[in-house]
Amino acid sequence: MDAKVVAGESAIPLLHTLSAQRDAFLARLPPSKEERRQGLKHLKRALLSYKDVLAEAESRDFGGHSLDEVMLAEIFPLIEALNAAIKHVGRWMKPSRRRVGLAMLPSSAQVIYQPLGVIGVVTPWNYPLLLSVGPLINIIAAGNRAMIKMSEHAPATAQLLRTMLAEVFPADQVAVVTDDAGVLAEEFVRLGFDHLVFTGSGRVGRMVMRAAADNLVPVTLELGGKSPVIIGEDAPLDAAAERICWGKSLKSGQSCTAPDYVLCPRRLIEQFVQAYRACYSRMFPTLKNNPDCTSIINDAQYRRLQQMIDDARAKGARVEEINPALENLSETRKRPMVLVLDVTDSMRITHEEIFGPILPILAYDRIDQAIDYVNHHPRPLALYLFSFDRALQQRVVATTHSGAVSFNDTMTHAGINDLPFGGIGESGMGHYHGYEGFLAFSKAKGIFSKGRFNSGRQIYAPYGRLVQRITLRLSLR
Repeated sequence: MDAKVVAGESAIPLLHTLSAQRDAFLARLPPSKEERRQGLKHLKRALLSYKDVLAEAESRDFGGHSLDEVMLAEIFPLIEALNAAIKHVGRWMKPSRRRVGLAMLPSSAQVIYQPLGVIGVVTPWNYPLLLSVGPLINIIAAGNRAMIKMSEHAPATAQLLRTMLAEVFPADQVAVVTDDAGVLAEEFVRLGFDHLVFTGSGRVGRMVMRAAADNLVPVTLELGGKSPVIIGEDAPLDAAAERICWGKSLKSGQSCTAPDYVLCPRRLIEQFVQAYRACYSRMFPTLKNNPDCTSIINDAQYRRLQQMIDDARAKGARVEEINPALENLSETRKRPMVLVLDVTDSMRITHEEIFGPILPILAYDRIDQAIDYVNHHPRPLALYLFSFDRALQQRVVATTHSGAVSFNDTMTHAGINDLPFGGIGESGMGHYHGYEGFLAFSKAKGIFSKGRFNSGRQIYAPYGRLVQRITLRLSLR
């Protein structure tokens, strides 16, 4: 497939890179199991070698990012994913035998998993390592080549990742595109890839899908959204508050699977607020010079969050800021956790993805109200339920739609490589991680084979013969 010509001189290098990768893909047989394993092993060694400097680069991009969080939330899941792919890629590649119908005997059928070609990846700023190398692991395991567009908001990480990957793969296998060449994401997504992976906002995701449609490029969209937390009547509030607080505080809430809002029994709200305040104060006793507290990525995001708080307050919300040491943070981009109560549908925080340390808490009187609230809003990337009631757990799974469900925890499911990761509806389409990632970047090609003896002659024209009637009768039972 030829790459569609896109406007702008800055697109010319992209077209050259895409053509080089496609030519290399077509000139070689699909890589063997051992070739794929070797590529993954080299990637693992490079990642372990670069992990500390990559974490420091990401911290510079954020203006202060917890190095431990980079290791925990990005490097560790990538190593887990690499280990799994190295171990299982041979099994994933094996053809799958399929059944043929009675009328087709003797014959055989199977499915082989063929690389697609060149995969484009658009990486966001919030997890620049996880959401670039993560898809790449699946892309390499499936035998493809990749072009990765890094976010302009994480330039230090992008430059270092480009250097690292250039040491592992030739440019006609893996190429990293950074913003220093003036290449825009809009130009990147208009290229004629064989598949495109985009992680970002729903607004931009719609534009990406429209651009990809010009070349009939299939897309995997990871769009985040407003992931709810439902607290059941039986939930231990101290434990629930602690687990929600950790998930919401990771990267200061700048995660696509971060808890976006809490649905809490009305009679337990004040108790939950106190428990949450105590947990946050214990985890982050100070903020300004605390390396565990990650900054907001840039001034624009900082202002957006402040505008959401101001909007809620102006419309009657009760806003509680948790700043344990009462520090002045005005000269930083660090933000204290803010709990918002008495929330109404007129407020921006009920409609927009928050993506920061702001947690609305909504009251419900019956569990039906909480479930209905979730179901009458766009389908989220994750849904979190805090309850040990098995019947309620199964009811929530059966009656709601979300990319994933976690019981009695937040965020950690996204780091489990053996679970598919992906959204539904407003939160995205398609999924990857593990085996599902291998399938996402493979063409499942059906193969049918018949030998010298042609049993099919029994059903050829002229029709109406006895053997045809018998064959049809047996086949239609």
